[in-house]
Amino acid sequence: MGRFQHSPGLGGWRAALAAIVGLRILDIMAEKKTWLDGPSIPGENDYETPGRWPGEKLGLPERGAGALAPVSRRAGAVLIDWLLCYAAAAIVGYFVPLFGGVALLTYVLWILLGILGGWLFARTPGMALRGMGVARLDAPGERVGFWRAAVRTLLTAFIFPAALVDMDGRGMHDRATGTVVIYA
Repeated sequence: MGRFQHSPGLGGWRAALAAIVGLRILDIMAEKKTWLDGPSIPGENDYETPGRWPGEKLGLPERGAGALAPVSRRAGAVLIDWLLCYAAAAIVGYFVPLFGGVALLTYVLWILLGILGGWLFARTPGMALRGMGVARLDAPGERVGFWRAAVRTLLTAFIFPAALVDMDGRGMHDRATGTVVIYA
């Protein structure tokens, strides 16, 4: 006997409810292929099939300036930013032990670096060293702006891990702010 088939011990409305709930669960399970597919995160640029290259359906070129930067390259930029912030925090923490230690100061400096770098330069030092920058999807060529830079960084710092990406390899913090990390 299947898991969601009618059980002789259930009567009337309970049997009907079990059948309805069971069918809905089966419907949900049928929509998901396997656990390897990861979570289904709907968004404004969801498509039935992926593009021929990451960013194609966002209107980005396949390679060169303006192409979507891969996750591995962005991770390298974040590592550079963290190391810069750690070095600064270690120096400041050595002379002024009032900021809660090196770890907290590193985190605060990284958040400030992300906001100020994104706002003023459309890139952090790590992104600049790796040849990338942040761009708006809704208005190509326009500045990212303070609110997008702040929200993007704060989402990464407190809510979405940067490795949580969509079909194109775009971070959830970028989707939420209408931005994308591209090759400069």
